[in-house]
Amino acid sequence: MVTGNAEFSGVYGKILHVDLTTQETWIENPPEEVYRKLVGGRALIAYLLLTYLPPHADPLGPENLLIFAPGILQGTNLPGSGRHAVGAKSPLTGGLGSGEVGGWWGHEFKRTGYDALVIHGRAPTPVYLWIHNQQVEIRPAEHLWGKETADVQALIREELGDAKIRVAQIGIAGEHQVRFAALMHDINRAVGRTGIGAVMGSKNLKAVAVRGALSLPVAERKRISKVAKWLGDNYLEKAGWAVEMGTPMGLIFMEQMGILPTRNFQDYQFPEAGNIGGQTMHATILIERDTCMVCPIRCKQVVEIPETDGPYKVDPVYGGPEYETLSAFGSNCGVGDLSVVAKANERCAAYGLDTISTGGTLAFVMECVQRGLLTEADTGGYLPQWGDPQAVLEGIEMIATRRGFGDQMADGVARLAARIGQGSDEFALHARGLEVALHEPRFKPSMLIGYATGPLGGDHITSVQDSDYAGPGDNVDRVNAVYPMPPLERHDMSEDKLNLVYYETNWHHFLDCAVMCYFHPYRYEHMAEVLSGATGREYTIHDVLAVGERANTLSRLFNYREGFTQIDDRVPRRFLKAFKEGPIAGETLGPEMFEKMLRRYYEKMGWDRETGYPTPERLAALGLAELLLDIPLSAG
Repeated sequence: MVTGNAEFSGVYGKILHVDLTTQETWIENPPEEVYRKLVGGRALIAYLLLTYLPPHADPLGPENLLIFAPGILQGTNLPGSGRHAVGAKSPLTGGLGSGEVGGWWGHEFKRTGYDALVIHGRAPTPVYLWIHNQQVEIRPAEHLWGKETADVQALIREELGDAKIRVAQIGIAGEHQVRFAALMHDINRAVGRTGIGAVMGSKNLKAVAVRGALSLPVAERKRISKVAKWLGDNYLEKAGWAVEMGTPMGLIFMEQMGILPTRNFQDYQFPEAGNIGGQTMHATILIERDTCMVCPIRCKQVVEIPETDGPYKVDPVYGGPEYETLSAFGSNCGVGDLSVVAKANERCAAYGLDTISTGGTLAFVMECVQRGLLTEADTGGYLPQWGDPQAVLEGIEMIATRRGFGDQMADGVARLAARIGQGSDEFALHARGLEVALHEPRFKPSMLIGYATGPLGGDHITSVQDSDYAGPGDNVDRVNAVYPMPPLERHDMSEDKLNLVYYETNWHHFLDCAVMCYFHPYRYEHMAEVLSGATGREYTIHDVLAVGERANTLSRLFNYREGFTQIDDRVPRRFLKAFKEGPIAGETLGPEMFEKMLRRYYEKMGWDRETGYPTPERLAALGLAELLLDIPLSAG
């Protein structure tokens, strides 16, 4: 499975399993169809969870699996492939937990000679894994427990005598099993959102260090190089926004359009947006731009605030805030001080916390305080107000350590609202337990379908953002390869928009299987070409999209097996009510149209219109019926 056109290339044919309870390791050799149909990433994670995880297992128990899953393209040196996926059953939502992260870890892991890593069990005391080429060691980590992420990476590299070792690790938030704890890579890149860090902490696993020297075999490198050259010739034009300033660029424009999330999405304007926007950050505290393996775009922010420049010293080793973080701790918490937001980002990276869920939880608590639903007796005296910088930074530390009221905040918005009651669920902004991202669904209504039906819940990455297709350009051109259509107005809810959502959602899921960066302006045909070149098997653009649909469908099967149904395909009621004033006054999908679009999307995906469960006919058409033949599934 590793050489030449006669075999399936781009993989080694080996999945490494490690049991921390027994300290045993073994190799799984999947059949070619697993690689060919799933490619890697999210689809492989869902498949392995369905295969090996007992139904209804405790997400924080030893039975849960922790899965590191690069795709076929990691190790090929294709720009944009400097990513990998990590997954488990989520302790935050109880469904699929899956996240993607950039940097160098995924590429380095593929160079060790394995296609994926599955971690079972629980170590009796803290340990870390050391994987170098074909060797696997379980090493003691008591001396690393309780330390911040920058210190841990430095200590592991010193202990193993190699400054080029790549480290995936949890911080103290993962050790305390915060339900939205992140898994940090290269110190400043996070697998966030669904609590993967808590799963790792529950296993007493502090870190996974990797170093490899193998070269991934590919069938026809020239085909990959051709696409890489296209990217090199076009990225300055087609991804210029990312090159110029990256995600922070959009914050001020969003405020001007009346769609910047402000004070837990209550308001449409944040007058202090200019103080925390990317333009201000680049003019003041930005010191450099970082990048991922073989990526020319260099979109990642690196900021520094010296001790002499105020009360909030910020260490550049932890990178800098991207848009989601600027909004999460800035406008959505009413904070207009960039130094506070940068410090909040630094602390989350040092502690291993997801910034979206952390900021969303703090904003929810602030609204509860605003409405008089919490007292000092309820919180031990922690009553954060909008715009209070100390309350934000103290809240982050309380959550990471589960100190005081932080113990309740560490369980996320859904559980917190259930405890508080008093109608607080009306503004507990989550979908299936996952705090929503910092985008305005009243402006981008298709995101509500993504939040309701996506594998993770309130995740913006796989959702379609309507404004990206409202004018001519690369996004519309990409879809035209399979479905001819003109640009569509944001609130167009026609059959064209439904097909757009279908194709582009599957495309996004494909990117999370190949584990490619969303910022690279590749088209369907580019990915068909590089997969064909890597594997020696011909992929069409429809094959590419089918990989994404399999990922979405497998994720749906897993979530249903764990107890979710169509009843859970819901979104926060706040987003179905329009603003009464401002630039988008009167705009919202509304409950009736939401239900209509939801059922139409079920039909497009081949899910039963009433139950939302994938039909046998669609499973067969996707080639999943045979793949899942011996795996028991719920009836839906």
